[in-house]
Amino acid sequence: MSDDQRMDYGYFCDISTRWLDNDIYGHVNNVVYYSYFDSIANKYLIEQGGLDIHTASITGFVVASNCQYKSPISYPDDINAGMRVNRLGNSSVEYGIAIFKKRDAIASAMGTFTHVFVDRETHTSVTIPEQLRLALQKIMVKTSE
Repeated sequence: MSDDQRMDYGYFCDISTRWLDNDIYGHVNNVVYYSYFDSIANKYLIEQGGLDIHTASITGFVVASNCQYKSPISYPDDINAGMRVNRLGNSSVEYGIAIFKKRDAIASAMGTFTHVFVDRETHTSVTIPEQLRLALQKIMVKTSE
C-alpha cells in the first residue's frame, strides 16, 4: 500500500477550499490541512457511525496527528478527502487521511489523525461503542497475512 493512491482509501467526501485557506505564498497553508482531516473524520463518525456530537455521552479527543505534503493546492481548487482506518483499538482509532485534487489519483497531502474516545464529563477513556466500531471496521485497512 502506497498511502498516496486514491484506491487506498475507503471513504471520500468533497471539501471546498476557501479564499482564506491560502497563505501569502498562494497555496493552502499547512495548518488548514488539519482542519480538513478533522472535518472528514467527524463527518464519518456522525453520518456513518451515528455519533451525536451534541448529546452523546462520549466524544473523541485528538491525541496525535501528522501530515506529509506532496504537492500544493490552492483556492479555488476542488478537492476531496479520503479516509481509512489504520488501527482500531479498544478506545482509540488511527485514521489514514489523504487530500486529493478532485481528479487526481495521487494525494497532494496525506497523514494520520488519532482519536481517543472519552466520557464527555470525566474525560476518561471509554470503549468505542459497538455501532461506531462497526462503522470504523468498514473502512479498516486490509492486512495480508
